[in-house]
Amino acid sequence: MRNAIRNSRRLVVKVGSALVTNNGAGLDLNAIGDWARQIAALRADGREIVLVSSGAIAAGMQRLGWAERPAETHALQAAAAVGQMGLAQAYEGAFNAFGLHTAQLLLTHADLSDRLRYLNARSTLSTLLSLGVVPVINENDTVVTDEIKFGDNDTLGALVANLIEADALIILTDQKGLYTADPRKDPAATLISEGQAEDRAYEAMAGGAGTGISRGGMITKIRAAQRAARSGAHTLIASGRETEPLIRLAQGEALGTLLYASSTPLAARKQWLADHLQLAGTLTLDDGAVRALSGGASLLPIGVISVDGEFSRGAVVACRDKNGAEVARGLVNYPSNEARRISQRASADIESVLGYVAESELIHRDNLVLR
Repeated sequence: MRNAIRNSRRLVVKVGSALVTNNGAGLDLNAIGDWARQIAALRADGREIVLVSSGAIAAGMQRLGWAERPAETHALQAAAAVGQMGLAQAYEGAFNAFGLHTAQLLLTHADLSDRLRYLNARSTLSTLLSLGVVPVINENDTVVTDEIKFGDNDTLGALVANLIEADALIILTDQKGLYTADPRKDPAATLISEGQAEDRAYEAMAGGAGTGISRGGMITKIRAAQRAARSGAHTLIASGRETEPLIRLAQGEALGTLLYASSTPLAARKQWLADHLQLAGTLTLDDGAVRALSGGASLLPIGVISVDGEFSRGAVVACRDKNGAEVARGLVNYPSNEARRISQRASADIESVLGYVAESELIHRDNLVLR
């Protein structure tokens, strides 16, 4: 499986707060410069890199002279706002030294669960990568309270990997990888070199956060690997304190822990549809349509009995049987007002009813997941 990493062309690299700030001492400019050098080398090798970086709150704490992470939300937001300035400056300066431009994107989990914002973020990232720019992504801690309290950039890294259909997610941390037990407590713990990301046994092996600076710990990295695997992305968890970890990992060296994905990209995309999007409306189907979906067919308007809710083209809607049980969900090709007009009509009638045809299906099977 290490050959799959060596052949990966699009990578998401996530670096944690403990590494970025040298365990809270302040922005580690030497480490940031070294990551920039390695990423520049990978770019020269024809790879596309997106960097997900923690460290804004920790950097802000250092700038403000705070020794301990505050509990108050407004204080965390203030620290993030102060720290983000220094973080962006540090990355821009480091990459400029190697002739690369950076772009800052501040995202929330909501940005990647809302369809329109998801598409906008994907388009922006694709454009930046095509321009040779290195996107630097962080969670928008300055405005979103639930991300500060519950969020972590391991999860964000996995969502970004899904967003851009990356081949692999590399998580650099202050640990060498996943061990059979917490090595800080169990001297007999051994490093796991490879395993299947979907293996739930790894959750029990993962310990908590190692410092007051880091917020996630190994458990969030395991869950991030599970999430990334849904889009077919492999995950590597390795120590950022190793010599040239990014280059060595990209060359296929057996460094850290590789949690490989078994899902195909198509299945992973449907899993994303099932897990991450809020439902904008409901389509009630007749028995024939329910059977057709179960057989792998697209949803045609003739099989829709009723349309509930107000939604636009591209929204995620539930497909329910006549008893109200959800049988599928997917991205609808027509807005709610037009879906009502063509429901229970043959696909050949769409143009005469609406005056145009976007698609012959109400939901294409590639954009539909069974429940």
